[in-house]
Amino acid sequence: MDADLYLLQQFGPSLDQPFGQESVRDALIQGILKIRAKQGGIKYLQLNRAQREYSRRCGKQNIVLKARQVGITTYIAARFFLQTITRPGTVAVQVAHSPESAEAIFGIVRRFWEKLPGGLRKGALMHSRANVRQLVFPLLDSEYRVETADANAGRGMTINYLHCSEVSRWPRDAAETLASVRAAVAPDGEIVLESTPNGAAGVFYDEWQKADEIGYTQHFFPWWYEGSYREATRKGEALQAVPEEIQLIKSHGLDEEQIAWRRKQWATLRDLAGQEYAEDAGSCFLASGDCVFDLAAIDAAVAGAGQAVQSQDNGRLLSWFPFQEGRRYIIGVDSAGGGSQGDYACAEVIEQTIGLQCAELRGHFPPLELATRVVELGKSYGGALLAVERNNHGYGVLAHLRDQEYENIFEQDGKLGWLTSAASRPAMIENMVAVFMAEPKLFHSPRLLQECRTFVRHADGNAAAAGGAHDDCVMAMAIALAVRRKDAGLGVKKKALQITSLKL
Repeated sequence: MDADLYLLQQFGPSLDQPFGQESVRDALIQGILKIRAKQGGIKYLQLNRAQREYSRRCGKQNIVLKARQVGITTYIAARFFLQTITRPGTVAVQVAHSPESAEAIFGIVRRFWEKLPGGLRKGALMHSRANVRQLVFPLLDSEYRVETADANAGRGMTINYLHCSEVSRWPRDAAETLASVRAAVAPDGEIVLESTPNGAAGVFYDEWQKADEIGYTQHFFPWWYEGSYREATRKGEALQAVPEEIQLIKSHGLDEEQIAWRRKQWATLRDLAGQEYAEDAGSCFLASGDCVFDLAAIDAAVAGAGQAVQSQDNGRLLSWFPFQEGRRYIIGVDSAGGGSQGDYACAEVIEQTIGLQCAELRGHFPPLELATRVVELGKSYGGALLAVERNNHGYGVLAHLRDQEYENIFEQDGKLGWLTSAASRPAMIENMVAVFMAEPKLFHSPRLLQECRTFVRHADGNAAAAGGAHDDCVMAMAIALAVRRKDAGLGVKKKALQITSLKL
């Protein structure tokens, strides 16, 4: 028993060390842990594409957006189990969205233990409890738990390894539950938030959107990462791929059997197929309600959007086109309170002549900091016209702008700032929708385009973000475009805009 304990503890500090083409951890996972095969029977866990990629890129804080059944939950369970049995004093917790899911996950972990060599199970890894979804190893002073997402999850514990499974499907008060279990994680602990998409709202959607800002590593695993998602075609029968399928084949190297499988799923699931079997990290979030913006135009904008040429302040400030002499710019500013939760403050920079999006500032900024940042942004674009919404927190931003003596501030009816009212809001939104329809390639920000997908018309007729989603980028852009139209007398051109002539 002492020899086994000693051997296990020797592996603990070395799990992250390389072993051939993989890590010591992954070699051990594949060498000693067994799972139930999909086609029946028990086999050693052999890592698939998604599992290997997660292992290669993961850090201390991770968020995983995935298609159904690509093996991430199993791999994280294996990863945490090995760390629990090789690092004394470890507490690992997996939190599932339902009791049934918790039982299934615990079955995976219990099978890991049950299929280990008998000497280990009766010696160093003898457990004192295996009920209520809990394995306690007294000789290691380690513990493995699988719980359900409720107010008591993780309470009173110090957690070293936390996996929150299917977060998008956690029951109500999900944000409070997540905050509670995350607060229980030790400072040097490891966190994984994982889920399939479930609408453009809720705690998982919010966590995915702000991952860069809070330092989480994003992992996206589309359906073709699972090798079994294939459908045999008839011998000698060639598929006639449609343009959408041709693009997938070209972009991701899919073959005919994968395309045939996809056709079957899309025919069965229809509109839900893109959510259950995600193909990109944007459109897989489906919004409830009628989208205000044309979805085909959004897809066209996504396809034509270029990479930001500069990213500053941990991604809060993105720019695609720098200032060019002789051109004029407008900055639409949507203010927020500045707290770390809730709405963002956003500033959208457009070129005045055609409305091309040039830069975007988005973050949780209090009024003084936002004023300072937009002044800097305005100066970097040749003294751009600042159009700050004067509703609510915008009054404070405008007051700070006056103190900083920025000269080029938009005025309306003799007052500084743009007033968004019950009368002006529908008009400014419809103007942006019209510009978007005419030239979707004017828009480049992934954050803005995602908000356009979730900007819906509600039952009362009002257009706003879907529940749990944000519309700060949309409103800042709508302000900029409305001021452009009002200030320069420019509307949507009937003729297609020649963006390529703008050499920015």
